[in-house]
Amino acid sequence: MSILDWATAALLIAGAFFFLAGTVGVLRFPDVYNRLHALTKADNLALGLTVLGLMLQAGSWTVVLKLLLVWLLVLLAGASGAQLIADSAVRAGIQLWERR
Repeated sequence: MSILDWATAALLIAGAFFFLAGTVGVLRFPDVYNRLHALTKADNLALGLTVLGLMLQAGSWTVVLKLLLVWLLVLLAGASGAQLIADSAVRAGIQLWERR
């Protein structure tokens, strides 16, 4: 294996770790706002690391640009979706969790 393959593997493993961390955050955090934070932050970083790892193996610049475009569109969609969910939660009167 070359150094490029090792770097790709490391980035993909790091991406998988952050996807797992985001999933654990969704399952463990107490309210919708904390869950949204965990999901959007961890998943955006995980997808970025995954895309970066795939870019290292891309055969052409068009593939690299397509991967970047997919990542940017997912970033926009994730942020928009999280904003809509948080706004709906605020309108429904869901309060922030407070430790007792």
